[in-house]
Amino acid sequence: MANIARTGDIIHLNVGGKRFSTSRQTLTWVPDSFFSSLLSGRISTLKDETGAIFIDRDPSLFTPILNFLRTKELFPRSINVHLLMHEAEFYGITPLVRKLQLCDELDRSSCGNVLFNGYLPPPGRFDFTSRTRKICPVAGYGVGLGIDMAGAGEYYQPGGFTFTHACSSFPSDTAQLADPGMVRIICGHHNWIAVAYAQFVVCYRVKESTGWQQVFTSPRLDWVIDRVALNAKVMGGSLGDNDKMVAVASGTEIILWTICPDGNGNEIGVFSLNVPVEALFFVGNQLIATSHTGKVGVWNAVTKHWQNQDVVPINSYDTAGSFLILGCNNGSIYYIGKGNLSWTCSCQTDVQKFPLRMKDNDLLVTELYRDPTEDAITALSVYLTPKTSDSGNWIEIAYGTSSGTVRVIVQHPETVGSGPQLFQTFSVHRSPVTKIMLSEKHLISVCADNNHVRTWTVTRFRGMISTQPGSTPLTSFKILSLEDIDGHGGCAAGTEIGPYGERDDQQVFIQRVVPDTDKLYVRLSSNGKRVCEVRSVDGTSITSFMVHECEGSSRIGSRPRRYLFGGHANGSIQMWDLTTAMEIAGKVDIRALGGPTEEELLELLDQCDLALTRTPDMSPAASFTHSSTPRASTSRYTSHHCPSGAPHQAPGHGSLHGGVGHPAPPPGSEPGLPQQQWQPPARPHRPPGQRPGRWHGVSAQG
Repeated sequence: MANIARTGDIIHLNVGGKRFSTSRQTLTWVPDSFFSSLLSGRISTLKDETGAIFIDRDPSLFTPILNFLRTKELFPRSINVHLLMHEAEFYGITPLVRKLQLCDELDRSSCGNVLFNGYLPPPGRFDFTSRTRKICPVAGYGVGLGIDMAGAGEYYQPGGFTFTHACSSFPSDTAQLADPGMVRIICGHHNWIAVAYAQFVVCYRVKESTGWQQVFTSPRLDWVIDRVALNAKVMGGSLGDNDKMVAVASGTEIILWTICPDGNGNEIGVFSLNVPVEALFFVGNQLIATSHTGKVGVWNAVTKHWQNQDVVPINSYDTAGSFLILGCNNGSIYYIGKGNLSWTCSCQTDVQKFPLRMKDNDLLVTELYRDPTEDAITALSVYLTPKTSDSGNWIEIAYGTSSGTVRVIVQHPETVGSGPQLFQTFSVHRSPVTKIMLSEKHLISVCADNNHVRTWTVTRFRGMISTQPGSTPLTSFKILSLEDIDGHGGCAAGTEIGPYGERDDQQVFIQRVVPDTDKLYVRLSSNGKRVCEVRSVDGTSITSFMVHECEGSSRIGSRPRRYLFGGHANGSIQMWDLTTAMEIAGKVDIRALGGPTEEELLELLDQCDLALTRTPDMSPAASFTHSSTPRASTSRYTSHHCPSGAPHQAPGHGSLHGGVGHPAPPPGSEPGLPQQQWQPPARPHRPPGQRPGRWHGVSAQG
């Protein structure tokens, strides 16, 4: 090699089997490139039988690169800009990379496209080395507080934070697996959203005149947040002016705050479910926590009392008015609520007067229906028809089982005593049903085979489901979504695919194909057609997302608008207008596409190391009955774990998320820079938020 450096002005190359000859000056005029390192002797080479330096790369892409080195000119019409930029990054040809980036970004803007609606920057400077809030057990139910901060009861207000990793009290496991600056979960209610980071939660509200404003920021907690629940419209009760509530959970513990109109927070209490919390949500003014082990915890807004209740092991849930419907491991559907299930559920549910019903200091849990084969109920969806009689609603429940069966049961208002009747059965899935949605026009089910979706049209007569001609198959498609196994792709509770929305023409799936990506696909849940695709305006990875409808203003003609909220690895929130997207999709033929095309999919897969991802269980599952705990492969409630190690529930419609625990990343997954080899690492995981760029490495072999 030294001999070549001294005497050879003409360099012979063998690139992927094709011979090239050029001068040393041509190859080395770009400093710090692959070729300057190669010809200076700083890295080793591999030669063919003729003595030419062998480079194991695509020769067709090397041709335009060599032409650029010779002429400093580029002819983009004859090349694939993206592929050539990938090669130029490998060779370290910085001037060429810059030109190709300008070509690639010609139609892109840091202000986004017409659908981009807003950007909330990371919440300022947050110092993790000060003012920690700790939890310690005390006598009585739940746990008490031990606050290590300047002034007990003091809460952080917007501004003045910085993200650091210097906190010595950070648990060792979370320090490795959870990035404190990454958005983990977003949830919404009315015109508010709550954004969960690793150890604190921030609430925002929107007004037409002022836009989105940061209202409340919690203290820094000494554990990683796994669940968030928000109630932005408390219906009366004894809370007075404290009419907003936000709750977070980690492991077995739950903390609940009320938020005053001025943004100050008052802590209601810290409670324990005694088992890992896998779902956290509000039913009316009451906070509910559940676990697949069969625990239900309720905080009552009237009595301000927390109570735990043992029930049958739970696999799924849904809510209907003031009712909580549970799908359980023994094949039964239970409900917890007031009165009988034919009670008319309307917007003015008087849950303050009639909270979740109790009997002898226990929650009143009633069996509503038992599956004929007693398969575990792994997904639930309740549909309340418009009021059809003076005695109440016609209630319809769709559910899925561990064996892949989909059933629909109905309850007539006049036949409450006899219970719901089996209406239809579909046996189209061979893997456990993970999600289900029953609406006015469609029945949608998703199974564990890479999120395989089946949809049917629903026939109705006077608002009630009808057998003439009955439900007919509509379409079949998949929502492929790979999940990260090292925690840097976000929390499973914050990346639920959906379906989102109540109205048939507005229901959508959100598809994030790979964990470390800045792109999402929005697809109609009824047929899988693409509504739009959105991309991060600052190039950061999307770590969480959620679709939420915000209320319109009081002005005449104002209407609610739906938004896609994306949480990012750098802590920002980005918003896209789905109302406008649906209107555009109705006018042009962009819906001819479904999910990512083969070319788009390969481009996305090229951004991640498949060894660090996983897909849902694809194997057919036999039914199981009366087992004490759900199987990992069939229970959505027990599967995916966030980095803290606690199982997680995704905030989808009436269903709980699950999967197997995360295996440890393989040894040597961190990128290295050996001095004697030039080779791009096999796509090691990058620091959160870093988009794919130049492949650093040193080897003549690609």
